[in-house]
Amino acid sequence: MVMGLHPEYLSSFWKTQYLLLRMDGPLPYHKRHYIAIMAAARHQCSYLVGLHMGEFLQVGGNPAWLQGLHCAPQKLRNLNEINKLLAHRPWLVTKEHIEALLKPGEDSWSLAELVQALVLLTHYHSLASFVFGCGIKPEEDQDGGNDQDGGNGCWTPSPHSDSSPASEDSMGGSGGKDAMQEVEMLMERMKLLQENQLEEEGVTQEEMETRFELEKTENLLVPPSDILDPSLQSNVRCFVEDPEFGYKDFTRRGEQAPPTFRAQDYTWEDHGFSLINRLYPDVGQLLDEKFQVVYNLTYNTIAMHCGVDTSMLRRAIWNYVHCVFGIRYDDYDYGEVNQLLERNLKIYIKTVACYPEKTTKQIYTQFWRHFKHSEKVHINLLLLEARMQAALLYALRAVTRYMT
Repeated sequence: MVMGLHPEYLSSFWKTQYLLLRMDGPLPYHKRHYIAIMAAARHQCSYLVGLHMGEFLQVGGNPAWLQGLHCAPQKLRNLNEINKLLAHRPWLVTKEHIEALLKPGEDSWSLAELVQALVLLTHYHSLASFVFGCGIKPEEDQDGGNDQDGGNGCWTPSPHSDSSPASEDSMGGSGGKDAMQEVEMLMERMKLLQENQLEEEGVTQEEMETRFELEKTENLLVPPSDILDPSLQSNVRCFVEDPEFGYKDFTRRGEQAPPTFRAQDYTWEDHGFSLINRLYPDVGQLLDEKFQVVYNLTYNTIAMHCGVDTSMLRRAIWNYVHCVFGIRYDDYDYGEVNQLLERNLKIYIKTVACYPEKTTKQIYTQFWRHFKHSEKVHINLLLLEARMQAALLYALRAVTRYMT
């Protein structure tokens, strides 16, 4: 329903989801749902875990497996390590992880099965980001439908009433003016950047690199997720081994930062897409379409302004998500991220991409206060897809290294 605010994206999403879960593929249906449960549990996403527990039983899965990971077959349990890395620190995935899963034995994976599993894991990690980013909750978490979230279990209203969060909070007086100013400043900055691009002499490679590293290490005020939520439902907890393992900033003092992944060395267009297309044909096509749809999705509006070219803003959001996962584009000036994404928005993006379970309604309402809910959902869709693509690139790069 929330994705329905962007119908073109929704149809692309459904096709991919349908293919992953319901169409022919190397993995049996019940195992696909179990992998979805394992992935969603990493982010404590009880909404998705509950959904797929139901689906798992419907397609004939063994109820005993739902008592927890320890009751699942060894072959599925072997996915635990790569599930954990892809969810929190995808840059640590190596060809050795791939090798371990594929090595001959009774619990070994085939390459085709593994690729389907990798797509499912990254799909559900990023879907968990979307669920938390929009405040979507399971029905039973709502107090009889009279909560402030409009009773439908999310912060965004139904597709028919797409107001801006600001107008709902009736931010009388100064709040409203501040929010208006945010919009005008963003418009102004976009205009300036567009003008500068026309006349800029070109920044040196070194300067570009420095701006990226700066952006990557800007240790935003996002609390580290070392503390496990004690209220974590046991129905989610039982699918998680090593629950303390979470996203880690690159910049802990005195530690060797992971090497930057230069986007040019392994791109989705030139490498990832063709590998998936070889090993899991239809899904490569659909993922590609889904990335394209969201990246190019625009209504040429910003808050109350129409006829705006928002491509620069969409690119800044996409590249910032890739940046927090250590991926750098040589030809992109990360100074733009600082110009276009205000601090509250960056905090929101980083939280939703890296520790989605820590997203609060407060950080949702604090960024872009004069923008429509559908525009905030649009950001969540960019986040979902940019995050999925980043993790997939790390996973597929490891597969490629294993194969060569």
